[in-house]
Amino acid sequence: MPARGRAGDTHLTSFMAMQAPARILVVDDEQPLVDLVAGYLRREGYEVRSAGDGFMALELARTSNPDLLILDLMLPGLDGIEVCRRLRQFSDAYVLMLTARAEEVDRIVGLSVGADDYVSKPFSPRELVARVKALLRRPRSVPAVGEPAPAPQRVGALVIDRARVEVTRGAEPVALTPREFQLLAALAEQPGRVFTRAQLLERVWGDTAYDEHIVEVYVGNLRRKLEEDPAQPHYIETVRGFGYRLGRPPAP
Repeated sequence: MPARGRAGDTHLTSFMAMQAPARILVVDDEQPLVDLVAGYLRREGYEVRSAGDGFMALELARTSNPDLLILDLMLPGLDGIEVCRRLRQFSDAYVLMLTARAEEVDRIVGLSVGADDYVSKPFSPRELVARVKALLRRPRSVPAVGEPAPAPQRVGALVIDRARVEVTRGAEPVALTPREFQLLAALAEQPGRVFTRAQLLERVWGDTAYDEHIVEVYVGNLRRKLEEDPAQPHYIETVRGFGYRLGRPPAP
C-alpha cells in the first residue's frame, strides 16, 4: 500500500509539472504600479517578469517567451505601439495594453499593431487580472492531443491551415496575430454566412462585453494583409446593417 501511495504521488507530481504556470511580462516605467500588478498576478500563480522600457521588453520577450505581455503605451526608449509592432515579428504572445490616455485614436492604433485588449489607467488590479485570465482562457487554435487535425481549407487564393495555425496566399505566408487568425477561422467556418459583430465577439473574444468597434479594427487589419485592394475586399465582405461574411472569390 505505501508503494502505491508513492507511485500515486509521483504521478500527481508529473501531472502538476506539465501544468506550467503562464509566463507574463509586465512592461511599465512606474515601478510601484509594476510591483502592485506583479503581486496580484503572482498570487494567482503566474510566473511574472518585468521591464521598465521598450528595448528591455523586447529583449526579455525574446529570451523568456512570455504567454502574455501587459504593455504600457507610454514608455521610455520605444513606446508601447512600436514594441507591439516589433514583438509581432517574432511572437504571438497576447498583449494587454495600458494607457493613461483614453482617446479613441490611441485604442485604434494600439489594436491595429496586434494588441489583444486595452485597459485605461487608473484601473482596478482585480479587473486587470480578470482580463488576463480571459485572454489566457483562449488557447491557440490547435487540435487537442489525439484529435484529428482538420484539413487545410482553401478560399480563393487563401489556404487556412488550422492545424498549423498558418495562412498562405498563393505561395506566400501571411503573418497573422493569434486574434486575427481566430477571426478569419471563425468566418471561414461557414463561408457566405453573415456573422454579426456580437456573434464574432463571442466566438473570438469570448465576451460580448467588449466594444463592438474592436471587430471593425481587426477586420481592417485582416483586409490589409489578405486583400489586393483593402478598399475593394473580396475575402471579408461587409453586409451593411448586419455584419461580415467570408466571400467566395474565384479560385486562382
